[in-house]
Amino acid sequence: MALLTFTRRAVLAAGTALAMSFGMPAAAQTPPNVLFVGQIAEPKALDPAAVTAVNDFRILMNVYDGLVRYKDGTLEVEPALATGWEISEDGTEYTFTLREGVSFHDGTPFNAEAVVFNFERMLNEDHPFHDTGPFPLAFFFSSVDTVEAVDELTVKFTLSEPYAPFLSNLAYPTGLIVSPAAVEEYGAEFGRNPVGTGPFTFAEWRSNEAVVVEGNADYWDGAPELEAVVFRPITDANTRTAEMLAGGIDLMVEVPPVSLSEFEGEDFTVHEQAGPHVWFLILNAKEGPFADKLVRQVANYAVNKKALVEDVLEGTAEVAAGPTPPAFSWAYNDTLEPYPYDPEKARELLAEAGAEGAELTFYVTEGGSGMLDPVAMGTAIQADLEAVGFDVAIETYEWNTFLGEVNPGLEGKADMAEMAWMTNDPDTLPYLALRTDAFPSEGGFNSGYYSNPEVDELLEEARVATDQERRAELYKEMQTIVQEDAPWVFVANWKQNAVTNERVGGFELQPSFFLLLDDVTKN
Repeated sequence: MALLTFTRRAVLAAGTALAMSFGMPAAAQTPPNVLFVGQIAEPKALDPAAVTAVNDFRILMNVYDGLVRYKDGTLEVEPALATGWEISEDGTEYTFTLREGVSFHDGTPFNAEAVVFNFERMLNEDHPFHDTGPFPLAFFFSSVDTVEAVDELTVKFTLSEPYAPFLSNLAYPTGLIVSPAAVEEYGAEFGRNPVGTGPFTFAEWRSNEAVVVEGNADYWDGAPELEAVVFRPITDANTRTAEMLAGGIDLMVEVPPVSLSEFEGEDFTVHEQAGPHVWFLILNAKEGPFADKLVRQVANYAVNKKALVEDVLEGTAEVAAGPTPPAFSWAYNDTLEPYPYDPEKARELLAEAGAEGAELTFYVTEGGSGMLDPVAMGTAIQADLEAVGFDVAIETYEWNTFLGEVNPGLEGKADMAEMAWMTNDPDTLPYLALRTDAFPSEGGFNSGYYSNPEVDELLEEARVATDQERRAELYKEMQTIVQEDAPWVFVANWKQNAVTNERVGGFELQPSFFLLLDDVTKN
């Protein structure tokens, strides 16, 4: 294919230009109408049901559609592959009318049976293609009892109980609809051969070099402006910055705070957008020093979060007070104050717990979705903890390797680990990462094994409450308890950023943290 050859040459040419000169004009390095995106890491897979990282979602949202999507610039749900829906009075039945005349990229029809296939594959262990998983965020749809094709263009979800975040979760990448025929053809390799209905079709994945997608001229919502998009994994933030300055990429996500000043001027545009983000440290509450709540509180008092936000992150974030981002204004407990930086109190509590000199193994990543200069953050945190009496050893991993160490749980391996979540609903993060039933052995992401029955009860009630005011009360009460229990060190809420060069038009960041590129242009 000529385009693939062209983009491969362009990637190599950009690398050569970077090595030769940062001053070479961008127009000489990347072709017109082909957008080069600097990603923070290699994707794990391109199967939306099988991945969890925003790094991967940024590609997936351009290849697939869901039944619904987030309205531009908001987290409000609007129609996509479904043109509308009805909800039963008791909140347990959702009936969707599907868009007519839509085909998957492989030419097979999108219809109600395709929707049933997608959710049965995730949720039914007896489904013939359930083994194409695992599906780590199937939790999002754990309340789904049955999915039924009423007719070709009508599908009905029956829930076991009301579930307030259901529509929002359908708009999340886990709810994106894949081609059943492609899953049947590729099986466990579908994640390397993605087929959706979205504005771009998959063309090629060259490991550790590029994922290439092409504009879908037959897209139901209008053909995209771009001929193609090339997603390049550039893990090192300094290298990503250098590539952007040299013209090897046209769009860079997650700009290091210390590099923002390099993009001032007419040649670049810096984009910022607030969204629901939490950067925190998972503490191993099952074993070791952090099994003691007092010692977990010590860590929260010991870490100078204000200095991290102002000095390491250059003011691009705010100090976090708890597990819920303030971007969820209706559910956020604004009466909570962040743990103050108080090393003297930290030393007193550490002595009270009899844990002076406790040895800690600290997992740090080189970079990943929303991780906010993780090596520099980890080093500063190590110094703060050692200043109050801990002995901290850092182990650093590449992002996907890091997830492979942290997500299965810290038991027997580490005492603490960096983590960041960008979520779509105040239910998502605490339900998947703070409940007792969300231990890794149960398929959840509670890697520190925190357990509080009262928190469990609040979260279970909140997700089935149909009244938003009642949900808000429950989430706010949960935040108060979790802050006191300190299963994490609550560090920062980030304002996401990206930079584009002067050749790019029509780009906007989304509060969902996804990249939507169907309206983007490049001359």
